[in-house]
Amino acid sequence: MEFARRTEGRVAAKSTAIDLGPLGDSVGYLVRRAQVTIFQSFFELFEAAEVRPAQYSVLTVIQHNPGLSQTRIADALGIKKTNLVAMIDELETRGLARRLVTERDRRSHALFLTPKGNAFMVRLHRLDAALNRRLGQALAGIDHRQFCEALRRIAAA
Repeated sequence: MEFARRTEGRVAAKSTAIDLGPLGDSVGYLVRRAQVTIFQSFFELFEAAEVRPAQYSVLTVIQHNPGLSQTRIADALGIKKTNLVAMIDELETRGLARRLVTERDRRSHALFLTPKGNAFMVRLHRLDAALNRRLGQALAGIDHRQFCEALRRIAAA
């Protein structure tokens, strides 16, 4: 009987709303919580493609900027250069991207998608569109462009 009352108390405590105090209106906290939810949905949708969010970002930037250097991509996406090198190694191993030494600077590498990489991006963009539709349900009534612009301004601050 005593165990049942203790267990009941724990269940009741879990179902009671928690007062987050000022966190409930904290932009940083809410953006982070939203990111966690978005990443969970991303991993669920992209699981079969075996692609992580950073890889999708890198592949998309390479697709839209063929020949861009690793350094410029790392800077544009806020990825550490050493992490990007390892990521490009993996994308090359999978046959999705390739590095070419630039003529002007033999230490610099220009990045390109392979034909397989370009075909793969069609699939990934469809998955991303499905993710955006799923997330769009939570943004019903909010202007998408204005919302994205506000996020861009925060990111640039």
